Amino acid sequence: MSDLTLSRRRFLTAGALLTLPAATYRAAFAADVKPSEKVRIGSIGVGNQGLPNMKAFLKLASVTAVCEVDTKRLADAAAAVEKAGGKPQTFPDYRKLLESKDVDAVCVTTPDHWHALQTIHACEAGKDVYCEKPLTLTVAEGRAMVDAARKHKRVVQTGSQQRSDARFRQACELVRNGYLGKITTVKVGLPKPNWTDRAKAPVPDADPPKELDFDTWLGPAPLLKYNANKVHYLFRFFWDYSGGQQTNFGAHHLDITQWALGMDESGPTTIEGTAKFHPQGWYETPDWTQITYTYANGTTVLCGQDYKGGCTFEGEKGTIFVDRGKIEITTGGEKQDAAKVGSGGGIKLYESGNHHQNFLDCVKSRKPPICDVEIGHRSATVCHLGNIAIRTGKKITWDAAKETIVGDADAAKWLSKEYRKPWKLA
Repeated sequence: MSDLTLSRRRFLTAGALLTLPAATYRAAFAADVKPSEKVRIGSIGVGNQGLPNMKAFLKLASVTAVCEVDTKRLADAAAAVEKAGGKPQTFPDYRKLLESKDVDAVCVTTPDHWHALQTIHACEAGKDVYCEKPLTLTVAEGRAMVDAARKHKRVVQTGSQQRSDARFRQACELVRNGYLGKITTVKVGLPKPNWTDRAKAPVPDADPPKELDFDTWLGPAPLLKYNANKVHYLFRFFWDYSGGQQTNFGAHHLDITQWALGMDESGPTTIEGTAKFHPQGWYETPDWTQITYTYANGTTVLCGQDYKGGCTFEGEKGTIFVDRGKIEITTGGEKQDAAKVGSGGGIKLYESGNHHQNFLDCVKSRKPPICDVEIGHRSATVCHLGNIAIRTGKKITWDAAKETIVGDADAAKWLSKEYRKPWKLA
């Protein structure tokens, strides 16, 4: 098993490492700090979710650089920044962007297989990072990202924006405060894959379009021929680049589950599941899953397409269902008014009303963000363990403290992935 996968170094808390005086932050940028003290953002990856992320930072900060391996997307993003009054530098290579002295922090919204290297290299370059979810492609990558953030004292926010939604926070506070009594079951509903919404049928391999640097797009992934149905958004449904809806919506809803159960620094103890795949193999990740996570306190988390989208917490006294835009609370067989229920007790969780603003605030204050890299790593790990269970067909026993699969060396190999040279996770 990779040393990067399992070596569990002991670090000081994120708060101790990141909490530096605001004056220290300002001094780091010396005379070139603008009077407004806006954080200067470099956007790495500006397709799909990358463009909304960049536009969010355009409203709140200063976007001074844009990086993209697709020249058409690069030009469109630069034009959007210019329309907003900026004059961004443009880069086809993220490493060149990281060399820029006009960039304080970066927003990484590339395919999942690129998240770890770009975040680690940004930390090494002294940049803070907002990295889109899922944070990683493998468990080993997550620990390496945490190590880099702590070593270089960087703020790293995971783009799990549901943590900055008041409804999700309220649901988690109610669970934490015992409003439902003991939680017996959590049901996490995932959508079906939307590959066929974007690609109606397989297409043959072909030469990449002239605007796309496909070799760089692949990066650490295995060298394969270009196929239009595997890049850009569709990467999500192929194992070399992502983990399907388990790491897409699962990264959101299992993250909320971890938050509600107080498991941000831990995870389940056993994982097992089954899956069904596209009958013609048009894509690799599942059409349907049924994954069961069991936690040390006996709580069972059921995850898959058979459940209502979002999170349903079932306890001794009732249920709470929460999804984007909705929270439903039922106790004693009657629906309750969420506004009147409040938090249900004295436990108050980290409050953020805007995920991107929270990151910018923490860049300046040096305090940990609401979805710090350690949290994002732990939530992504839950997703990956579910995929390992269905891909191996085995029941997985997980040691969250040592971050290892217990008693099964073959299954443990799935915790890391070999990179294509010359890329390496170090």
